[in-house]
Amino acid sequence: MCSMAAILSPTTNPTVQIGSRVATPIIRIPSAALRTVRSVYRHDASGGFNPSASFFPGAVGSSRSDWQTSCAILASKAADDNKPSSDAVSGGDAAPDAGEANGKHHLSSAPAAVNGHKPPTNASTTLDLVPIANLPRPLTIADLSPAPMHGSQLRVAYQGVPGAYSEAAAGKAYPNCEAIPCDQFEVAFQAVELWIADRAVLPVENSLGGSIHRNYDLLLRHRLHIVGEVQLPVHHCLLALPGVRKEYLTRVISHPQALSQCELTLTGMGLNVAREAFDDTAGAAEYVAANGLRDTAAIASARAAELYGLQILADGIQDDSGNVTRFVMLAREPIIPRTDRPFKTSIVFAHDREGTSVLFKVLSAFAFRDISLTKIESRPHRHRPIRLVDDANVGTAKHFEYMFYVDFEASMAEVRAQNALAEIQEFTSFLRVLGSYPMDMTPWTANSSPPPSTSCSSSSSSSSSSPPRRD
Repeated sequence: MCSMAAILSPTTNPTVQIGSRVATPIIRIPSAALRTVRSVYRHDASGGFNPSASFFPGAVGSSRSDWQTSCAILASKAADDNKPSSDAVSGGDAAPDAGEANGKHHLSSAPAAVNGHKPPTNASTTLDLVPIANLPRPLTIADLSPAPMHGSQLRVAYQGVPGAYSEAAAGKAYPNCEAIPCDQFEVAFQAVELWIADRAVLPVENSLGGSIHRNYDLLLRHRLHIVGEVQLPVHHCLLALPGVRKEYLTRVISHPQALSQCELTLTGMGLNVAREAFDDTAGAAEYVAANGLRDTAAIASARAAELYGLQILADGIQDDSGNVTRFVMLAREPIIPRTDRPFKTSIVFAHDREGTSVLFKVLSAFAFRDISLTKIESRPHRHRPIRLVDDANVGTAKHFEYMFYVDFEASMAEVRAQNALAEIQEFTSFLRVLGSYPMDMTPWTANSSPPPSTSCSSSSSSSSSSPPRRD
């Protein structure tokens, strides 16, 4: 075997003369002499040792606990090395000094090196280690699993602050749940996806303000499933600080939907106030209370007045007493559809063909099977907003491409619903089932007026004139 000097010595290459220049030989080191050097620990930018930065796979002591254990062993060895041997002190002839009288020994010898580094002579060899019990507890499978449905408290995310109508909807959907407030709708979706919450309760439409398009877009963007719905009557109140009179108000703040739902009532009260939009109703009440605004009122719920110490100047100020908001419950996994109770299914689809015949065929798939549609909502296609149609005589026509959201009263466990979707899939370029879930069958509260009941007359007429079912 050749020596390292011979390996590292340059190979003999004859000099080559090119014109008036002479090329110098190139020193080449064989690849067999190269070795990969792996450092067990990594140092930080300041030159000191940073144990939290050691993440070399396969290295000895690559974790923080291993490093602390190694340091503890080294510290004990260093303490043993610093102890005086039996030869250093004669058999009891030497009298102990003041330090020995207190149980401490002053050593004249220099402290031993620890981990290859020799500390200063005036430094102690005792290492201040952080107890492992004080370190953050690592995540376990229990932290990444949904809360049990029986006997445990569900974590339900909602948009807004405590006192919002979404919080009341979460409590109605899941009694005794742990409500988790979120500042945005997007955050509520992410809270469920990241296992921070088990469910999310978000509004999708209001009887006065219509659909909440932001949440329809988020339903398509995220992969959560609708597992239920709940309808909540909205009861607005005019809130202000204690002692404030309506005549001295100059501003009213609330969510834009709440301001529009109370516009006629505020005008009829003779209030000459400016109306300013806020993120949410309960947030407006919290803002008035936190800043001590005596010239500003908020439109929010009675629970918000109780939480933030405000007085109710006027109760039930919505223009329509039948103001209802529909919420949907979202989860990471869909529920198993059943047929023992009324179910509703939500889908979204798009088609890439021209004309209105495609949409007619899609709706006919439900009509021929006697499936009632409760909602149809169209939203522009984000990825393909414009469809161009060229005509040699007229020119280029530009049309919007749409996504269609449809809710129908049937369970995916029914054969007619499965056959309807199978037929729809032939005419659509995109089809997705957002969820099949139980309908909200809870009775209406006393202070809310029920919607007009026309189901009997509609069902009787449809049974006589409807085409035969095609399953």
